[in-house]
Formats: sequence, C-alpha cells, structure tokens
Amino acid sequence: MSTKGNTRIAPADGKLGILIPGIGAVSTTFMAGVEAVKRGLGAPIGSLTQLGTIRLGKRTEGRTPKINEFVPLANLENLVFGGWDIFDDNAYQSAAHASVLEPTLLEKVREPLEAIKPMKAVFDPDYVRRLNGPNVKDQGSKMDKAEMLVEDIRQFRQSSGAERLVMIWCGSTEVFHKPAAVHQTLKDFECGLQKNDPDIAPSQIYAYAALKSGVPYANGAPNLTTDTPALLELARDRQIPVCGKDFKTGQTFMKTLIAPGLKARMLGMSGWFSTNILGNRDGEVLEDPGSFKSKEETKLSVLDQILQPQLYPLLYKNLYHAVRINYYPPRGDAKEGWDNIDIFGWLGYPMQIKIDFLCRDSILAAPLVLDLVLFLDLAQRAGMKGIQEWLSFYFKAPMTAPGLYPEHDIFIQLMKLKNTLRWMRGEDLITHLGLEYYD
Repeated sequence: MSTKGNTRIAPADGKLGILIPGIGAVSTTFMAGVEAVKRGLGAPIGSLTQLGTIRLGKRTEGRTPKINEFVPLANLENLVFGGWDIFDDNAYQSAAHASVLEPTLLEKVREPLEAIKPMKAVFDPDYVRRLNGPNVKDQGSKMDKAEMLVEDIRQFRQSSGAERLVMIWCGSTEVFHKPAAVHQTLKDFECGLQKNDPDIAPSQIYAYAALKSGVPYANGAPNLTTDTPALLELARDRQIPVCGKDFKTGQTFMKTLIAPGLKARMLGMSGWFSTNILGNRDGEVLEDPGSFKSKEETKLSVLDQILQPQLYPLLYKNLYHAVRINYYPPRGDAKEGWDNIDIFGWLGYPMQIKIDFLCRDSILAAPLVLDLVLFLDLAQRAGMKGIQEWLSFYFKAPMTAPGLYPEHDIFIQLMKLKNTLRWMRGEDLITHLGLEYYD
C-alpha cells in the first residue's frame, strides 16, 4: 500500500527529560535499568525501540533495519530523570525498598539514582486511600497546585538542561470515577481547579500542568485523566501528543495474545476466570475497592472488544468473565496471574486452558515506559497532536477518538505501530497481501 506520509521530524538533539509522578517500583526499575544499560551492565530486553526491527518494502528486498535506526529516537545517553512522590526517598532508596532489582546491581547505579530526589507531590487521600506520605503540596487550591507543578517543570527543565520533556504517570491507581460536568470543557476544568472541584483528581492536575507546559503526557494507570474532553481540548490546542491508559504487562498481556488466536480459529468461550496475587505498593493500593474498580474496568474491557460477541453470539454471547486481585505481601513485585479458560469446539464439545504466569510486574513495565517516552517524544517532534492511537500496543485500555472502539488484538496493534513509523518515513505500508509474488 502506498499511502506515504514522509513527515518532517525534528532531530532528537540534546537531552530528553523524563518527568514521572510516582517514584516507586516501576519508575525506579525503569531508571535503574536505563542507567545499567548505559554502563553495559544489562540488556534492554522487552523494549521494541531498542531491540525491535521493522521490515521495509517487499520480503525479497531484505530491508529490515532496527527501529531506532529507522526513526530518529532520543539516545539513552541523553535521558535525564525527575519526578514527584508523596514519600521523600530518593530513587536509590525507593528502588532498594521496592526490592525488584538485586542489591549488587543497584549499588553499581547508586550515584545517578541518589541524585533523583522527588519533588513534593500533588496528593488527595480521597483518590488513593491506602497510602499517605509527608512529601506533598498541602497549601492552596487545585489551581495553585497546578501552577506549582508548572513551576516544578520549568525548574527541572532549567536545572537538567533538557531540550525536551515527556511526562509519564507511574503513580498509584486512583479510585474509579466517571467524567463529570467539570471535565467537559477546558473553561469548566480551569474553573473547577480554582474552586477545588472534588471531581478533579491529582493525575488530572499533573496532566493539565504538563500540557500547559507543552509536555507530552502518557497515562500508565487506569485513572480517568487525559481521556476527558477538557484535557483533550488542551492537548489539541497546544498541539501536544497524549496516550494511555494502563500499562499492559502481565495477565492482560496474556489475554491479548491468546484471545485473538482462539477467535481466529472460531473456537467458542464460555468463561475466563482471572486472579492475581501481588505484594508491592500497587497490590496494597488495589485492596481498596475504589482503586480496584478502576483496574477492573480496564481488565474486563479487553475480551469483549477482542471477541466481539455481537458479531459472534454463538461463540461468545454467554461468556462469563471475572477478574480478582489479591494483596499478598510475601510475593512482593513477583506477581502471579492465574487464568482458567473454558472453551468449546466442534459440535460444542468443551475444553480448558489453564495459565499460571509467575511474572515480575516492574520488569515487564520498565521497557514499556522506555518505549512510550521515546515514541511520545518522536510524535512531538513529528508534529503529531492529541490521542496517539498507534501506541495502543502498550495499554490495557487504549485511548481512541470519540465513537471509535479500541483495538485490543496485540498483533493488529503492532502492525498499526509499525505502519505509523513507515508512514512517518514515507515508506509503503505493509498489508501482508503478497499476491504480487504469485502473478
């Protein structure tokens, strides 16, 4: 297909600053990992931007460059980090507390991690009920706090020497809530900030501050954040890319691998029961029913969108789908996802699939954070604004334009991502039709 874009992309010169609300297990694993890779202490396994390739043209041409050689991405040597947290531990202390990485590795990257000290966070205990910490902005209205964040961003840009910035939410899951009147227009939202509207969550204040500062924003949690008319209006007006939401790491990653295969073979499904145990701070936060509701919504939406029961009622209309998350401190960051899948085949005869995924939550999330910040920076330099649906590959609940259903099939998502890169560089899109080989 010859839909060519050949978008003009500004060069990735200078430092790229990564601003992170939430200096916890995921963000410190990401930052420590980048520092380890820079020193040759490990490999960026799981990162499409660092290890992935992209086929160009016909299979017979043999053109398959690495993605980071095909599009101009920021170099890992040029990444600098900053962020906010309700606890005042520096990134080294936080990483040691999270116990994801071995102490011997952490010691080797101790110096750059100790230099990352969290700024005071915007926090509301009504949105994250099972955590509290001393390192918070506790004065003024929500608008005052947004302006404080804007000032934090300005100072970080100056002190770090960063030419460009990206913000990515790696904080805790906020309680579930739906868009309210305050989220409908930017004017309503700014009025709500001034009046301390209770429907404005901390993550929305961070996103507002980022967009006002010209900084792309990625949402790694299931929070209602940039997926509101007010903040999307601001992103479009300022011509800033945004994406989200909720990193697709463990159990949902498995669902987006397996469900498309079962559907492709027209095998039926009567039930999918999922349960998780994890012991990190995320697990503790998700003990609260409100925060769990946010996570449950994104986890439950995946199968319905992939299987399309309205199109295949014989196979999926009566599917029973349940998700459970249980806090279990001894497990730490080594999450276990257990799935029981009841399927049926020819003439309705039943079968079962069972999955026991003993994964490491932050180890799976860290390369997603890296890819997202690099691709968002690329999108910004390419003049792309608003929702970046081509980054759906990384999320449980991908943002889309109003009226569009999200694409959850991970293989379609990957094709969309790579075709977007081809389009940026003026290469033919690949459809895998292949009829030209048999004329």
